[in-house]
Amino acid sequence: MCGIVGYIGYRSAWDIVIKGLHRLEYRGYDSAGVALMNGGLKILKKAGKVSDLEAFAIDADKTGTTGMGHTRWATHGEPSDRNSHPHQSGDGKLSIIHNGIIENYAVIKEALIAKGHVFKSDTDTEVLIHLIEEIQTDSVDLLEAVRLALNKVIGAYAIVVMSRDFPDQLIAARKGSPMVIGVGEGEYFIASDATPIVEYTKNVIYLKDLEIALLKRDELVVKSIDNIIQTPYIQELSLKLEMLEKGGFEHFMLKEIYEQPRSVRDCMRGRIYPIEGMVRLGGIKDYAEKLKNAERIVIIACGTSWHAGLVGEYLIEEFARVSVEVEYASEFRYRNPIISEKDIVIAISQSGETADTIAAIELAKERGATIFGICNVVGSSIPRLTHAGVYTHAGPEIGVASTKAFTGQVTVLTLMALYMAQLKGTINNAKLVNLLTELDEIPALIEKCFKEDKKIALIAEKFKDSPNFLFLGRGSGFPVALEGALKLKEISYIHAEGYPAAEMKHGPIALIDADMPVVFIATKNSSYEKVISNIQEVKARKGKVIAIVTEGDKIVKDMVDYVIEIPESNEAFLPLLATIPLQLLSYHIAVLRGCNVDQPRNLAKSVTVE
Repeated sequence: MCGIVGYIGYRSAWDIVIKGLHRLEYRGYDSAGVALMNGGLKILKKAGKVSDLEAFAIDADKTGTTGMGHTRWATHGEPSDRNSHPHQSGDGKLSIIHNGIIENYAVIKEALIAKGHVFKSDTDTEVLIHLIEEIQTDSVDLLEAVRLALNKVIGAYAIVVMSRDFPDQLIAARKGSPMVIGVGEGEYFIASDATPIVEYTKNVIYLKDLEIALLKRDELVVKSIDNIIQTPYIQELSLKLEMLEKGGFEHFMLKEIYEQPRSVRDCMRGRIYPIEGMVRLGGIKDYAEKLKNAERIVIIACGTSWHAGLVGEYLIEEFARVSVEVEYASEFRYRNPIISEKDIVIAISQSGETADTIAAIELAKERGATIFGICNVVGSSIPRLTHAGVYTHAGPEIGVASTKAFTGQVTVLTLMALYMAQLKGTINNAKLVNLLTELDEIPALIEKCFKEDKKIALIAEKFKDSPNFLFLGRGSGFPVALEGALKLKEISYIHAEGYPAAEMKHGPIALIDADMPVVFIATKNSSYEKVISNIQEVKARKGKVIAIVTEGDKIVKDMVDYVIEIPESNEAFLPLLATIPLQLLSYHIAVLRGCNVDQPRNLAKSVTVE
C-alpha cells in the first residue's frame, strides 16, 4: 500500500526521501509528497507519480537535513493534490504521513469540527494530525500528544510526525502497518520496508506493533503506547542493493521471472537431501510431533498466495494424507470458523504484512490453533505472530504481480508436504529419494522453460487485443490456471477467468466462440485423457486453444492452435513448471498493450489495509 520514507541526519533529506519513494513505487500509489524542515515546515505534494512531484518541485528550495515523504494509495478521498500526504494541523505547525486506515475518523472529525477545526482534505489522516494538535498543550509535549492520540484511534497505522517547533526530531509509530528504522552514524532513516534504507546502512530496527519512536540525530527512544520504555533490537540486513536494480532487464517483473531457477534453488538449499531421502525444515522442527499427529490443516492466504495454498492442498493430501482446507483470509476472519487447538493453520503471505491474513492469524491463535507462516520478508509481522514457519528466500520482489514469490511458496509447501509424509510414514524412503531427486532438478527444468520465450512472445502478439481469456486445468493444474488468469488480469487489464477444466460444461462453455482464447494446462499426468476431451469440446465450438504441454507431445499439438512446451517432470511438480509460460504470456501481452507492467493501475504490492 502506501509508502513511507523519513530521514534525520546530516545529508540532504530531499535526495534521500525522493530516492526512497522511487524504491517504494512498487507498492502501488496514486500521489506523492514530501515535508522538509528548512527554516520552516515546507510541504511539496502532487497527485501522480514521484516523477510528477519532482517536476512540480524543480524550482523549490529543497534544502534541509530532516524530512519525510509518502506515496499514497487512495482509500478516503480520491487521488488529488489536496488529498495527497503530508497533511498539516490547523495551525500549520505539525505535519503527518500515514499508511493505514483510521476507522473511527468520522466520529473524531465531528468532535473536532465542533471545537473549531477546519479540514482541507477528505482523508482520515488529516483528522489524526488535528487530533494530535488538539491534545498537545504547554503541559503535554508532542511525543505524549501522539501517544495519547493513538490511544483514541481505532484502525491500522504507520505514521511519521514532524513539528515546526521541534525541527530536530521525528516521531514514528506503528500498528498493523510495517515500519523499519535504519540506524546510522549521527542519522536515522524510516521506511515502510528496507528497500530505501539498504543503500545507507545495514543496521535496522523493525518497530513492533503499538510502539512509538522519537528520533533525533544522536538519540533514539522507543516506548510502547502504554508509555513503557522499550529496548529495540538492532538487526543486520541481508538485502543487497543490486537486488533492487533491474540488472539489464526491461522490467522488474521479467527479471523476477528469470530469477526463478535461483530463487527456487535458494528455497530448497539446506532443506532437501536427495541421497538420504530426507527433508529438514529447521523453522518448524520443534513442532514435528504436532505435525505428525495433525488431523486437519487450514491454509489461509489472499490472492496469489491463496493459489499457492490450493497447490499445497493437493500435495499435503496426496503425500501426508491429512485433510486440508484452503481459506481466503479476508473471508475466514469474518466468519465464525471451527478452529481448535487440534488444528494447524498455515498462513501464506509474500510481504508478511497482509492485513486480512494477520487478522485471520490472530483469530486462529485465540482459538488455540498452532500457526505456521510461509513468508518472504524477514522481520515482517507474520513471522513474528506465528508459532513457527519457513521463509521462501525468494529475495525482494519489486514487480507488483507476484512471480518468484509464488513459485517460492509452492516450493515450501512441497517441502512441507514431503516433510509431513516423512514424519507420518505415509511415504517410503525409496519414493522419497526419487521425489527429492526430481525436485532437486526443478531449477534446471525451469531454466529450460525460458527457451519458449520467443514463441510465447509471438503468441502474445496474436492475442493482445482479445477482450477475454479462459484458463483451464485439472488437479494441481487448476490452481495454475487460476494464477495464469490472475496474472493476465493484473498487468494487461484483460478479463480472464480460471476454472477446473471439468467445470467448463457447467457454464463457461457458453462463452466459447471463435474469438475466445482458451489456455489449457495439458501436460501428461493423471488427467491427461480428460483434458484432451475438454480441448476437443472447445475446438468443436471453434475456440482458439493455447496448450501448455509436456515436451515432445504430438497428440495435443495436432488438435490445438498453439502449444508451449515444458520439460517432463513428476506430476507433483507441475505447478512449478507450468506457471512459467503463463507468467511470460501475461508479461508479453501487457507490454504489447502498453501497460505499466511493474506498477499496474489500482494495485498495491502489499495490502496492509482492508
